[in-house]
Amino acid sequence: MSSVIEQSVQARMVASAPRMETLPATLQYDRQYPFAVRMAFPAPATLEGTEVSWEFSRELLTTGVDSPAGEGDVRVRPFGYERTVLEFHAPEGIAMVHVRTDELRRFLLRAQELVPVGEEHRYLELDRGLADLLGGSC
Repeated sequence: MSSVIEQSVQARMVASAPRMETLPATLQYDRQYPFAVRMAFPAPATLEGTEVSWEFSRELLTTGVDSPAGEGDVRVRPFGYERTVLEFHAPEGIAMVHVRTDELRRFLLRAQELVPVGEEHRYLELDRGLADLLGGSC
């Protein structure tokens, strides 16, 4: 079984214009980093013209599909029955994207199958992290 899950999703950028622009995004979950989820937007979808990715907790995403969650740079909340809003706060401004809730739930289910909630500590490679910090091997 692979230790990394990737899933493409269609995100809809919320803008001041009445039409929301659809852009591709990729959700990623890596068993080596069991508490984190990564969401990446390809270069053509960003103002800078470079790939932009955000990392945040799996728990934040899990909670946010059902009720508002987050107080920092990433916030997640339901939007009706079919969509979830992810807000990404940066010094340049706030990006808000809508993603179909069923796509997020499917991704979270796959992550749960890879690393069950509450079992994340079993997948932490503390020896490797300690070796990296100390500049040697344990």
